[in-house]
Amino acid sequence: MLNEFKAFIARGNVLDLAVGVIIGAAFGKIVSSLTDDVIMPIIGAIVGDVDFSNKYTVLSGTVPEGATLAAAKAAGANVVAWGSFITAIINFLILAFVIFLIVRQANKVFPPVPAAPAGPSEVDLLTEIRDALKK
Repeated sequence: MLNEFKAFIARGNVLDLAVGVIIGAAFGKIVSSLTDDVIMPIIGAIVGDVDFSNKYTVLSGTVPEGATLAAAKAAGANVVAWGSFITAIINFLILAFVIFLIVRQANKVFPPVPAAPAGPSEVDLLTEIRDALKK
């Protein structure tokens, strides 16, 4: 069982996947920082509010005026945290665009491998066998 596990881990696909997941997680943190620390403050300045992540709408409950999102949730209010949602959408769009660029570049560098020529079809083989039997 241990040898099978070693063979499984030593496969190239598993190692490639592990490296991809680790790099993806690190890249996700970079994009989150870019969004939270650079893009959202700029959007907040344009909108007129510095902290965009504290944008929310109270659905039910009482919240003091100007309370942060954390304070509103702690007070037990039912809130829609639309600022956090917009931040997550921007994170996703940045990640999707970067992945698109990587895949696009990889397709240019590594052209698709041409498919192996298809052998004779089943009908062709049966026709050959029939002709051989006739002879």
